[in-house]
Amino acid sequence: NLSLLPGSDRDDKEENDEKENINSGEVISIVGPTGSGKSRLLADIEWAARGDTPTGRHILINGEVPDKKWRLSGNKKLVAQLSQNMNFVMDLSVKEFLHLHAESRLIENEDEIVEKIIIKANELAGEEFADDVQITSLSGGQSRALMIADTAILSSSPIVLIDEIENAGIDREKALDLLVGEEKIVLMATHDPILALMGDRRIVINNGGISDVIETTKEERNLLEELKVIDEKLYQLREGLRYGDRLPSFILESLYDNKEQTG
Repeated sequence: NLSLLPGSDRDDKEENDEKENINSGEVISIVGPTGSGKSRLLADIEWAARGDTPTGRHILINGEVPDKKWRLSGNKKLVAQLSQNMNFVMDLSVKEFLHLHAESRLIENEDEIVEKIIIKANELAGEEFADDVQITSLSGGQSRALMIADTAILSSSPIVLIDEIENAGIDREKALDLLVGEEKIVLMATHDPILALMGDRRIVINNGGISDVIETTKEERNLLEELKVIDEKLYQLREGLRYGDRLPSFILESLYDNKEQTG
């Protein structure tokens, strides 16, 4: 259980929120304009803030002030954060990298876990990759897919922070299902309406502070299903363009008709 105690926005005005409790298995979307302070909220959670950040927020774990080990220990890290850019510098294959991580966690069924991570990562990635490929040669989407699968299956961190997963070129819904299935608390900053509505709640950030917390309603869930249909059509068009297909003429005609109707 993670509790977020309000601080203040950039004008030192108290945030419009009471204590917000988030439980294992929940997905929370963080929305707001560019530069509004979404990443600052993620940083406050990662650092287990005690009123010692610019916002003055406090983070509680299971209702208590987190022990210093959560901040400083590499083995008992409270939070795993997946940033917009994943850059590897080690000259290792995917399989070697995962075995190294598994060994550091003292995992018994190491081969089985590594194989599971690679399978799940390829399910998320836009383009599959082999286990013997160098991690430095992975695309941005493949890197994010690998790290999400690794975090869900191998990481001991109970809280996962994701910054703009929509830019990763991966299957967003499968990624969230995988993380939630491992009983992680997931908080994601996003501009994507589909991801925003996939959350159990969305925290709205403006001027550096929390301005609202909105429960996702049944009506919004229904709208989400409609948005997914539209998104799937756009995905098919993007994939077709990537592989050299020509846009179907009816698509162009439809776009032209819409332009005529809207003037």
